[in-house]
Amino acid sequence: MTPRAIDYLRIAVTDRCNLRCVYCMPCEGVAFRDHEEILTYEEIAFLVSVAADMGFSKIRLTGGEPLVRRGLPNLVSMIKAVPGIRDVALTTNGILLPQFAEDLRAAGLDRVNISVDTLDSDRYRRLTRGGDLRRALAGVEAAFTHHLEPVKINAVLNRETMAELPSFAALTRDRPLHARFIEWMPVGGCGPTSEAQAPVRDEVLAALSLLGDLQPAESPGGWGPARYFRLLGHQGTIGFISAVSDHFCGTCNRLRLTADGRLMSCLFSNDEIGIRAALAARDHEATAALVRESLSRKTFDRRCVEQPSRRGMSQIGG
Repeated sequence: MTPRAIDYLRIAVTDRCNLRCVYCMPCEGVAFRDHEEILTYEEIAFLVSVAADMGFSKIRLTGGEPLVRRGLPNLVSMIKAVPGIRDVALTTNGILLPQFAEDLRAAGLDRVNISVDTLDSDRYRRLTRGGDLRRALAGVEAAFTHHLEPVKINAVLNRETMAELPSFAALTRDRPLHARFIEWMPVGGCGPTSEAQAPVRDEVLAALSLLGDLQPAESPGGWGPARYFRLLGHQGTIGFISAVSDHFCGTCNRLRLTADGRLMSCLFSNDEIGIRAALAARDHEATAALVRESLSRKTFDRRCVEQPSRRGMSQIGG
């Protein structure tokens, strides 16, 4: 087993996206990598096989938006075929999920997290710089239709969307939909400009408690740091990822791979290790050594949060 039971690998398959969310990209956008700079599916699958030999068993595919990369179900199939991999999940904005959900499920995808930061169409268009809320919500329905469960929606809260807490909570009432609120993180220069912009967990909990009896709940499934609660009588849960106000560095269980082949031990860290050459050579020993080196450099404290990564969220795989 890897040190401190780090058994969760998050893999960014692309840095490209079909949205331009305000917390993910600067308003001027980012320079995307050329196709030749991005890891092949074969290289990614090789890393997964090495990681599985080292005790990793959980994989999450991210982006950018992972579904803009062609053939993603093929990668899911390749990863699911690796001995020792127990679960493969996907983080998506949902826009393309109706098109690919059936194939992803057939390939072995277990679960999805779908980014829905607001339930107001105009606000969604503004926060995503052009997105259509109806398409994202159609992605949520596709996840249920094709049993990519538990179905979770992720909302990065800002001061404006705090008024929508009752609407998000209502989504969890009649079916097992799990709404998770994420604190706005200072990554890649896209963080909030002041604390007043970014509600934190305790404030959100206090507001939700006014809606009914809010009690701690078991995780609906998954391997991340969210803490869950349930309103009395609701089928789904409400989760919080409080990476800023109540950091979970000491219990972090993950390693990250960027689309251009860099290992990152923390979302906030500027400490990266290039691994592409070892993957291209299919060098098991060299690849394992680089994974161990990255793990040895994990800090497990707040230093990374206080000096966040220069890469944008879309370039890391949030």
